[in-house]
Amino acid sequence: MAIVFFTIATLVFFSSCQTKHEMTSSVTDIKRTPQVYADSITTIVSDSGIIRYRIIAPDWYVYEKADTPYWDFPNGLRFERFDENYKVDAEIECDRAVYYSKLDLWKLNDNVEATNLSKEEFYTNELYWDQKGERVYSDSAITIIQKERKILGVGFESNQTFSRYSIRQPKGTIPIEE
Repeated sequence: MAIVFFTIATLVFFSSCQTKHEMTSSVTDIKRTPQVYADSITTIVSDSGIIRYRIIAPDWYVYEKADTPYWDFPNGLRFERFDENYKVDAEIECDRAVYYSKLDLWKLNDNVEATNLSKEEFYTNELYWDQKGERVYSDSAITIIQKERKILGVGFESNQTFSRYSIRQPKGTIPIEE
C-alpha cells in the first residue's frame, strides 16, 4: 500500500512540475509583454502640493522591459488641467496614446482633441508632446477653431500650453483688420 501511495505521489509531483514548466515557457518575449496592467485609471498630478492635472484612461499597459520603455493606453485617455478653483481650464483627449517614459514623450493618436486656456479648439489625428522640450508638434492635418475663425493646415508646433503656435501649410479664411 505504501508503494502504491509513493508511486501516485511521485507521478503527481512530476506531472505538476511539467505543467509549471509549460506555463513559464509560454512567455516568449519579455520585451513585448506588459509588466503592469491596470484598468479604469484616474490619477491626480500635483505641483507643490496643489492639484494641477488629472489623467483618466480605461486601460493602461506598462512595458518597462522594452528597448524603449513605454506606457500604452490603447483605448485612449483624457488629460485635464485645473485652475486655482479646481475647474478644468484646458484638456486633451484621444482614442490612443503612448508615453515613452525615458524620453518624456507622449504620442497621441486618433481623434486628438485639445482645448487651451483661451478656449481655442485643436483637432488632429496625431500629436506629440515633448515634456522635456515643453513643446507640442504634429506633421498631420490640423484644424484650429477660434472665436471668429477656423484655421486648417498641415503641420503644427506649439508651446505645451497651446498659447503660442505656428501652422505649416495654413489654409482657410483669416480676417485681417485694416
